[in-house]
Amino acid sequence: MQFTATQIATLLNGTIIGNANSSVTTFGKIEEATDGQLTFLANPKYEEYLYTTKASIVILNNDYILKQPINATIIAVTDAYTAFATLLSYYQKMQMEQVVGIEQPSYIDPTATLGNNVYVGAFAYIGKNATIGNDTKIYPQSFVGNNVTVGDNTTINAGVKIYNDCVVGNHVTIHSGTIIGSDGFGFAPQTDGSYKKVPQIGNVIIENYVEIGANCAIDRATIGSTIIREGAKLDNLIQIAHNVEIGTKTVIAAQVGISGSTKLGSNIVIGGQAGIAGHLTIGNGTKINGRAGVTKTIKKENTALNGNPAVDFMTEQKRLIMIRQLPELERRLKAIEAELGLLTQK
Repeated sequence: MQFTATQIATLLNGTIIGNANSSVTTFGKIEEATDGQLTFLANPKYEEYLYTTKASIVILNNDYILKQPINATIIAVTDAYTAFATLLSYYQKMQMEQVVGIEQPSYIDPTATLGNNVYVGAFAYIGKNATIGNDTKIYPQSFVGNNVTVGDNTTINAGVKIYNDCVVGNHVTIHSGTIIGSDGFGFAPQTDGSYKKVPQIGNVIIENYVEIGANCAIDRATIGSTIIREGAKLDNLIQIAHNVEIGTKTVIAAQVGISGSTKLGSNIVIGGQAGIAGHLTIGNGTKINGRAGVTKTIKKENTALNGNPAVDFMTEQKRLIMIRQLPELERRLKAIEAELGLLTQK
């Protein structure tokens, strides 16, 4: 498919600088793009490539000031990164196969309800009293348990398992290998040293516009619900324990673990491999750096945390600076001790 600068600018509400008839058929990274490709510049680290790229069209922020002429046609927009993401989404929808219908072999319980234009892939299983919304796609080898509700325009990729009684909203994407509603980790210690399993009778609720990466585990609540609020985005390989609540528009990177009954506010950002202890409350807008270990409730909003145990970012930075200075401090201390030794001898 071929698109002109005029068509793209219209879609993005952008301004063309250069040849409005320039056309592209695909996308490329700014440092590698060739003739006939579209690219963008949002990260200043790649600015040098703007003046050497062979791309036909470049998307730029409209406040960017060129330091020298470039050969490509420019489409100036408010936010180049968001505009590029919009284009990729549009392109992906056009490229995707519009699958509809029920493939065989698959099993759909007679009591299940399916909306219009639903796709169910081969070897998928849909249980008793399950409800599947309009235009939803359930890809091969997925499991949708009894009494599960899946909303409209939702994509359940291959191999996803959704246990009984869970609720998935509209416009949700769940990637392969993820398990929704597995048992929470609840065991009561006994006097003989053994552990008695505590039944997990709650469920998981995933609200609208959530995306969950591959191979995540989101445990059902002991009682009540584990909740992923609207617009949250989860990377691959994340563990969400029982009765956790993830706030709206919160973003979590890979390999994060969140322990039971912790409540996260909205617009939180969590870096990779961070860990959060149980029964905590994390305030809105908190930023938790990668590999941080959060052990205490964070009430103050928009706090930046780093380290293990996690403290506010500036405190951790000062601590790291002091650690780097320890060899020099040791050298100076030894010198002082040596001088004191000489004075004592005299």
